[in-house]
Amino acid sequence: MDELRMLLGAYIQNNEIILSATASNPRNREKLSKIRLRPIHMKNTLYYQAERFVGTKVFHQNIEPLQIPDFFAEAMEVDFRQLELETARHKVIVLVSKKGNISIKEKTKYVCADAAVQFTENGTNQTALDSAALQANFAHNREKNYILPQEEPVPFLVALGVQTAQGKVVHAKYDKFRQINRYLEFVRDILPYLPNNGKTLRIVDFGCGKSYLTFALYYYLKVMQNYNISVTGLDLKQDVIEKCQALADKLEYNGLKFLVGDIGSYHGTKEADMVVTLHACDTATDYALAKAVKWNAKVILSVPCCQHELNRQISCAALEPVLQYGIIKERMAALITDALRANLLEEQGYDTQLLEFIDMEHTPKNILIRAVKREEKGSSIRYHKSHNSVVNAQQLEEMLHVKPTLRRLLENAKTD
Repeated sequence: MDELRMLLGAYIQNNEIILSATASNPRNREKLSKIRLRPIHMKNTLYYQAERFVGTKVFHQNIEPLQIPDFFAEAMEVDFRQLELETARHKVIVLVSKKGNISIKEKTKYVCADAAVQFTENGTNQTALDSAALQANFAHNREKNYILPQEEPVPFLVALGVQTAQGKVVHAKYDKFRQINRYLEFVRDILPYLPNNGKTLRIVDFGCGKSYLTFALYYYLKVMQNYNISVTGLDLKQDVIEKCQALADKLEYNGLKFLVGDIGSYHGTKEADMVVTLHACDTATDYALAKAVKWNAKVILSVPCCQHELNRQISCAALEPVLQYGIIKERMAALITDALRANLLEEQGYDTQLLEFIDMEHTPKNILIRAVKREEKGSSIRYHKSHNSVVNAQQLEEMLHVKPTLRRLLENAKTD
């Protein structure tokens, strides 16, 4: 971590104030799930307050600026795989692979000359943000720092009507802006698991629709993270696909292609590094997940919707007092569908999580299945745990008299 220490040490020596920093992607979530840092003023002296998230508790610690390099270097060596840090002049993302390899990406922000001023404290000249901006960052309730900026025009957001030409988020599209950024947070979390060996990353997005999130994925990985990628968006609506392709061509996103096609019959590739399926209706999600497994995808991101299949099948005498109410049966069937999908992906060698995609108040379709392919080395414990989980999942299927499409597709794939 010497490179990280040197980088942060240079910021401190140059009196660059760290406006925000978040260490995430924990190695042991039960021990420490996240660290968040912000600047504070105490008796006219700059300190940093670190918030340590342990379970449902938050612990605070005040740190002197000179302690920052060692503080984050130790955190990344022991507890975390990802660090995102921002000063007035720089944005930094630090990623640590499972093998311990560290990647540091530093981006210099444009700062106009008037954005920094000189002030004197204890007779020493220091460079800082102008007082209004600095005080805003010291406030406890700061505006959320989104991955995509709110006040800078992003070409695809402007073209899709989410931002004005000046970069201001359109009021009626603010929920969409939040959804896009939430999605990119999930993408950011899986960066350590995507191959970064110079080869082109192959990404397939099933059921891309109007493709707000497809464009966001491409922009984040290609433009912001400088990955060499090829993204294919697939949907059944020809007019929508034509509009999306026209926009991709206009923006000169040469690695982004849109095709008309059905998920089940798509044979455009024999392998993929990442498969995305957002709001694919009912069993279309299962076909997309089965394709991802067949292609040995390293990462799967799926937001299912319209989970009707098990609602038609489910039958259990012990649960009849609950299942007799249609709305309860529908919601239970949807949740069970996605839980079984997660277990089936575990059986196929994936570490799988079910996460809240966006607040329930904005959409009921708010569960995201995130699956990352396990490395074979040192994974025997997870495989044993996964096996037990799958056995229990099979027992649940028998108890409820259901047979999910994904199980059938995966079983058929073994005999092909």
